[in-house]
Order: sequence, then structure tokens, then C-alpha cells
Amino acid sequence: MNQHLAAIRAYHDELAIPQAEHGAPVDVSDMDIILRQALLMDGGSETFKAIKSGEMAAILAGLTDLAYYALSAIALSGNDVSDEPVDWRHDGFVLSVMTLLSKEIDRCKDGDPTNYSALYCLCVHLTKAFLNADFNGAFQCIHANNMDRLNAIKNADRLTQLQLPKAPDLSEFMYE
Repeated sequence: MNQHLAAIRAYHDELAIPQAEHGAPVDVSDMDIILRQALLMDGGSETFKAIKSGEMAAILAGLTDLAYYALSAIALSGNDVSDEPVDWRHDGFVLSVMTLLSKEIDRCKDGDPTNYSALYCLCVHLTKAFLNADFNGAFQCIHANNMDRLNAIKNADRLTQLQLPKAPDLSEFMYE
């Protein structure tokens, strides 16, 4: 959990994105909360479109990107990821996944790191329980892709820096 957060902090350091010192939480500005919410909504849209398409690797990419954005907000505030309980069991309906993700994304609008942690934990849980996939492997693959592409986006505007590049093919992280 916090190993993923450490990876995000390293990513922010490479991009020179200001973030609070680890263990010294700070209040995040309203504009940063708005930007993070916009990124989460983009990630949610990506995930919902992937669910509609039924492409499992694309759904995994969307969930991993959402988790990445949630961790980015936590890193910005200087907090750690908290282990938040997830109340979802596979009921056979994809609408329950959409509803729960929508609610968790919406809860993040207050900038509370606990809500970002809950979204991260939900993405991890759905990766395992809904997709039957390897979240850690997918996260590491996306993070490596982001770090590899870092030089290309260092000179771009800040929003572009925060948006994740198109995810690589994550099919290999799907279990049979």
C-alpha cells in the first residue's frame, strides 16, 4: 500500500510537483482539490467506458489509473494511505461497480485523505474481486510506463504532467 505511495512521491519529485513532507500533513488548496477531482472524474470516465466495452485489460488500466490519481492526492497532502474497509461483493451486476466507484470519487471532493484512501482501497479490491487480476503488477507496469515517459512530459503544462499517459497493455496481469 505505502510502497505504491512511495512510488507516487518519487514520480512527483521527478516532475518537481510540490508535495508536503511525508509525515507532515498539510491542508491542500481548493484549486488542488478541484484539479484532483477533475483527474478522478477523467479516470472514472475511462473506467466506465472500459466497463461498457467489456475489455478486461482496459478496466484494469482504468482502475489502476484511478488508484494512481488517488495516491497522488494523498502524496500531495503528506499523509499515508489508510487501510479503509471496502463494502462490496460481486453481485453479478456492473451497475453496482459503477455506483460504488461514482460514490467514492464524489466523496473525494472534500480533499480528505481518508476518502482518497478509500478510493484507492476500492480500486485494489475491485481489481481482485471483480477482475481477478494482479493489482500490484498492473500498478508497477503503469508506474514504470509513467517514469519512462517522464522526459517527454517534463516540459508540458502542469495538468498534462498530472494526467497519466495511455496505459500499456495489462493483459498479462489478468488471471485465468
